Amino acid sequence: MSHPPQEEHDKNFAGGCGHGCGAEPVATAAAAPEAAGVLVFRIPTMDCAAEEGEIRHALAQLPGLRSLSFQLGARTLAIDAPAKSIPPALEAIRKAGFKPVPASEAVGDAVSDDGHGHGGHGGHGHRHDHHGHNRFALPEGLPRYALALALALGAESVSFFAPHGPIFSGLGMVLAAAAIGLAGFSTYVKGLAALRTLRLNINALMTVAVTGAFLIGQWPEAAMVMALYAIAELIEARAVDRARNAIKGLLDMTPEEAEVKQADGAWAERLVKAVAIGATVRVKPGARVPLDGVIALGSTSVDQSPVTGESIPVDKEVGDPVFAGTINTTGMVEITVSAAANATLLARIIHAVEQAQGSRAPTQQFVDRFASIYTPAVFALALAVCLLAPWLMDWTWMQAMYKALVLLVIACPCALVISTPVTVVSGLAAAARRGILIKGGVHLEGARKIKAIALDKTGTITMGKPTLVATEVLTSDHEKPQVLQWAADLAGHSDHPVSKAIAQGLGVQGNAQLQGFKALPGRGIEAKADGLSLILGNHRLIEDRGLCRPQIELRLAEHEAQGRTVTMLASSAQVLAIFAVADTIKESSRQAIAELHALGVASTMLTGDNAATAAAIAKEAGIEDARGNLLPEDKLAAIEDLQKKYGYVAMTGDGINDAPALARADIGFAMGGAGTDTAMEAADVVIMNDDLRRIPEAIRLSRKTQAILWQNIALALGIKAVFLVLALFNGATMWMAVFADMGASLLVVFNGLRVLRFKPWTRN
Repeated sequence: MSHPPQEEHDKNFAGGCGHGCGAEPVATAAAAPEAAGVLVFRIPTMDCAAEEGEIRHALAQLPGLRSLSFQLGARTLAIDAPAKSIPPALEAIRKAGFKPVPASEAVGDAVSDDGHGHGGHGGHGHRHDHHGHNRFALPEGLPRYALALALALGAESVSFFAPHGPIFSGLGMVLAAAAIGLAGFSTYVKGLAALRTLRLNINALMTVAVTGAFLIGQWPEAAMVMALYAIAELIEARAVDRARNAIKGLLDMTPEEAEVKQADGAWAERLVKAVAIGATVRVKPGARVPLDGVIALGSTSVDQSPVTGESIPVDKEVGDPVFAGTINTTGMVEITVSAAANATLLARIIHAVEQAQGSRAPTQQFVDRFASIYTPAVFALALAVCLLAPWLMDWTWMQAMYKALVLLVIACPCALVISTPVTVVSGLAAAARRGILIKGGVHLEGARKIKAIALDKTGTITMGKPTLVATEVLTSDHEKPQVLQWAADLAGHSDHPVSKAIAQGLGVQGNAQLQGFKALPGRGIEAKADGLSLILGNHRLIEDRGLCRPQIELRLAEHEAQGRTVTMLASSAQVLAIFAVADTIKESSRQAIAELHALGVASTMLTGDNAATAAAIAKEAGIEDARGNLLPEDKLAAIEDLQKKYGYVAMTGDGINDAPALARADIGFAMGGAGTDTAMEAADVVIMNDDLRRIPEAIRLSRKTQAILWQNIALALGIKAVFLVLALFNGATMWMAVFADMGASLLVVFNGLRVLRFKPWTRN
């Protein structure tokens, strides 16, 4: 698969920090201070790529740091460094305006101290850390910003209604300064840190604009701008967290306690996180399964929609796996626990989505690069307006300075920077809800570009296990029950998959009255039943015994042309019955292929089976191109051939036998994700319920996400362009500037959240 640099380096399902840190074990910051290694810190005000860039820049010149691994979804930073390098690193992060907290001391989930978990775009957060570090107990979140707005309104009232004079002016300035301090203290800290290092980011924009407006006597507007800015940021942050936490809500579906069987046979309630692997757990009808496990007693029907996206409950019996968070709908069952609470399939899915959220999609990387050029350019434009407008447009110096400050506020690239991550994260969460695990924005965006898809046959298009599809008894009707009885007896004594399929398919209870049972490797089996010598075997065995006849050959040819495996029951004198076994196609495969073709995606089947079987299955599924007798290296060559012909090619398989082809394809889809660890680790996208229809769904979701991405970019830049022109021609004030900036930000956020409501065009 075509993997981008750093952001998508780590493809392991169960490990990594989302930015290429791999799956190495990570110590927490609670380890002994003198210990060297990887320490994890939570940074409550860090959750977007621009803020990650600020921290990287702050640490860039420090010696001894081996690696930095960011997980923006969890707001954590793992630092791999000697113990002596950690204090300077933390000090550098603090100077950049962030407050790192040892992961073991962080309280709650990824929600910041003011009640929302968003630090703004490019680092304009408005938070104070409350983990024991803030001595001044200011009101948090909306109450604090509401107080700032009230003070700003007071400053506006003093300016508008109070008589002119030093007393009232002083009162208004105090109110304005208090409003700015309450709403924008964090912005000032980060903005000043950025200006000291000559990094012109969004914090620097707001710091200069608000300070400049205050100094030229526009203190009411400066206060109102900062208060409205903070409130809009808070609303925007809650919306962003809604996208980020959409998939985390699944964790709430697992119960906190489970009924665990004790040594004396009694049942007791225990915390799920304390239940050991191998313990026996009881799940009553209507209850949620607390942990992954295997049914040890009983049978039931399970709603697996939280894990696989399936809307129809799945029947389960002894030996079948069940997963945490699913719903036991009918019978009481006992389950042998197979995974700890933090290692269940559902927990690992959520972890993988968090990793994917931490990576940056191609469009997001483009926007980040554009913003890094755009922001300094805006500073240059504002400076030019301030210095040249008095000479070229006959403005006063105060007018020129005011317009320059308005330009800074209007041009703040908040909306542009936030337009992509909220959309991508919403897309990843929407896919996970449908049982489609996409490992990163690059694959979410890439799915729309698929022009052709190669599909493995066994277990992907077909059920993956042989099934009896045709039975022909060649004796008289009154002998038919006895012939089927003999076939069931012989087949029931063999462990061969074809024999098992025949025994199961016949539905006849064998009487096990066999003598002289003997396996004939590569050909079949023989035994005596009711004193008669019988053989059950393949075409070769029948030929060896001299029992093939022209009419038999004709029937065999018809079955083999349909891709079936033929087994015959014969006595020493004649063939008694013909049994045709085939790996049957999934009911969903035909519809999935038809949907792919409707989307303009060509299909090719790659299989190691013979050409006749490949052609028969492909015809039944509606696949245009079938290639059989392929070894793994042949499948790899086929992918390369398809890429030359079509360009962007996907591969669908089990992630093990098809590994070379999956690795070479632009996107690898693994089927059978539920319980198949290797498939999860190897693929770019995991289809959790073996349903090929999820692939066209993923393509539609990718196209929808891409459309909304470009809508957001157009909205952000379009609104900016309109108000920039208005500002230059005396049509925009600072009030209008902040509404244009925050209005655009909120618009693109809520537009991006529409992806969460993605619905497939077809039913399950």
